[in-house]
Amino acid sequence: MTDVSQAFAELKRGAEEILLEDELLEKLKEGKPLKIKAGFDPTAPDLHLGHTVLINKLRQFQQQGHEVIFLIGDFTGMIGDPTGKNVTRKPLTEEDVLANAETYKEQVFKILDPAKTRVEFNSTWMEKLGAAGMLKLAARQTVARMMERDDFKKRYAGGQSIAIHEFMYPLVQGWDSVALEADVELGGTDQKFNLLMGRELQKSEGQRPQTVLMMPLLEGLDGVQKMSKSLGNYIGITDTPSEMFGKIMSISDDLMWRYYQLLSFKPLEQIEAYQQQVADGANPRDIKIELAKELIERFHDSAAAEAAHQEFINRFQKGAMPDEMPEFEFASQDGGLAIANLLKEAGLVASTSEAMRMIKQGAVKIDGEKVADAKVQCQSGTTAVYQVGKRKFARVTVN
Repeated sequence: MTDVSQAFAELKRGAEEILLEDELLEKLKEGKPLKIKAGFDPTAPDLHLGHTVLINKLRQFQQQGHEVIFLIGDFTGMIGDPTGKNVTRKPLTEEDVLANAETYKEQVFKILDPAKTRVEFNSTWMEKLGAAGMLKLAARQTVARMMERDDFKKRYAGGQSIAIHEFMYPLVQGWDSVALEADVELGGTDQKFNLLMGRELQKSEGQRPQTVLMMPLLEGLDGVQKMSKSLGNYIGITDTPSEMFGKIMSISDDLMWRYYQLLSFKPLEQIEAYQQQVADGANPRDIKIELAKELIERFHDSAAAEAAHQEFINRFQKGAMPDEMPEFEFASQDGGLAIANLLKEAGLVASTSEAMRMIKQGAVKIDGEKVADAKVQCQSGTTAVYQVGKRKFARVTVN
């Protein structure tokens, strides 16, 4: 973009806070490519859509001609980010970090242009710093300053332990900005302390301090908690197209607009047009379908998006069963198997009591026929499709 104000408006899209906006605008007006840094600790092998909020913002900078640095925190990953944690995180092994880092690179290049992306590992400069350098870095801040962090403050007040090495995390993240001479660092709103540490250390090293751009934490499928694998409210970017489609269609209509703002690459004008269509009486479901297809095409391809859409129509709008589903074989007991036990063993419910409850609610079907009796015995020598709710299916043979 040649129009700085237009470029600035696009970069502000969805941002929670920019420190400082005037600085970023001045840097853009200089007309030179900026170094844009975002760090990711490879703590798990797979990314979810919540992680891509920052990556999408990197893409915007990249499209405007800036130098994007995708920083893999292989060194910080072995410390463990204390942000938002009420206990000391278990450090990862070097093998875990490197294995996860490889999958990260494969996944982020579904969004970023690999030819224009600079991938760095912070162990490159942190290992060279050595023990003496780490002690000098630790001397840059006081314990009192570190205790200003909300998570440390809460843990200390609650009598929970804080390991000494956890104080090093924000310092190392800040030093990354010095080593890279970053002009802008991106991070979530929960990273504010760490992001500002980079500014402080850059100032002390005589560098121009980085501008901090913070993005909100994306809510998960429940619309309340932030997207997290541990909470089970996530959409993984390695999910199958049908899984991704179904999960996106399950979000609320209000949350859909949040996802459009933070995940879609459609122009703001297009999203505003969609909102007007809904205000004029259009079905939000149809707008949500467009979002699902866009995201599936990004992480798979257009054919997969169309196929997932068709499967969704077949399954939910016509009542048909999916072509693929888990298959199980269970041994009978006295010639049969109680349906509650079968549903639990097939992973369709968490417990037999939940199975009973779902049957009473009319949410359980065998070969498309609703089950009315919770005492049903599934006979030996039979194979059938068992369904719980709208999305859970399994083909089970009772021997």
